[in-house]
Parts: sequence; structure tokens; C-alpha cells
Amino acid sequence: MPQVTVQLPSILGRIIDESRAIPIEADSLGGALRALVDRHPALGVHLFDETGNLRQHVLCFHNQTNTRWLHSIEAPLAKGDTITILQAVSGG
Repeated sequence: MPQVTVQLPSILGRIIDESRAIPIEADSLGGALRALVDRHPALGVHLFDETGNLRQHVLCFHNQTNTRWLHSIEAPLAKGDTITILQAVSGG
């Protein structure tokens, strides 16, 4: 199983009180996100909606590719890949 790095924005890193770069072993992008939430359940509500899809305001990139443009969240991973999670922030 390849090891990849999941990069979180500082607001999510503070929730889990851990580094913003988390090593995860998974075969697919979806598997990596599930493994991240299994390890840090508090992230689940911030990343996924009630149907199990990424929340509307959450962007996820597999290396340089926005996952919204992928046909499936089960895209295969390779050793050294990076998954970057970003959250839209609003306010005034």
C-alpha cells in the first residue's frame, strides 16, 4: 500500500492537534480520506456531508488535480502522492 501525505489547512490541523501534513497508507484517494477520518473522527463532520460526499465548501486536490474533475474519488494513489484539503472561508 503506498504512503501518501494528506495536507490540511491550519483550522483542521488545530482540531486534531496534529501536524498539518499527515502520512497515510492507502490504495485510493477515497481510501486515504476514509483512513484519515478513521484516525481522526473529529474531521469527518468538517469534510463530509450526511450522504458521505465531500462538503460543498471543501476542495480536495490529488497532487495538482482538483478531485471535482475526477470521474471517481477512488482514483489510485502512488507512493509520494499528496492530497491537499482546502476549505472555503467566508466572513467580513
